[in-house]
Amino acid sequence: MESKEEASQDIWQDCVKLFLQTDICSDAAVVTNCPPWLLASSPEGNFIQMTQEEVQTLLAKDEREKMFLHGVTLAGIKCLLIRDNLFTEGNNSMDLRTKGQSRGSQAVTVVQMESVYLVVMGKKGTEGGPLNLKAFEIAGYMREAILQQIARC
Repeated sequence: MESKEEASQDIWQDCVKLFLQTDICSDAAVVTNCPPWLLASSPEGNFIQMTQEEVQTLLAKDEREKMFLHGVTLAGIKCLLIRDNLFTEGNNSMDLRTKGQSRGSQAVTVVQMESVYLVVMGKKGTEGGPLNLKAFEIAGYMREAILQQIARC
């Protein structure tokens, strides 16, 4: 029987796989604001290179207005903050847009799911709205999987 930590790791990796199976997502990661920071990511994507400092900045509850002025960097990719409701009860999401990339601008959505955060990047041409809706949908599936896992333990 696998340990609780291994089961959790499997759930996070399954979450990333769900996003990557959609036709609108090009990269996905699951992060937390306490170590180990990056819990799961696509091995072929950029988010696997996300640093602890980038995650700390993204998830800091203080001085969030600085992100509107300076943006945020994820895996070395500079992003503009479009909408920040990450710590707003009932919404718990953030919309970003990559900036100045040779591949063009891409939508990025961050959704809070309990103590972890899903970070997804849309494929080129994908708008933030559909990406955000897909992120909420898959976050709902993952919440259910977590509750089922807890019930089994």
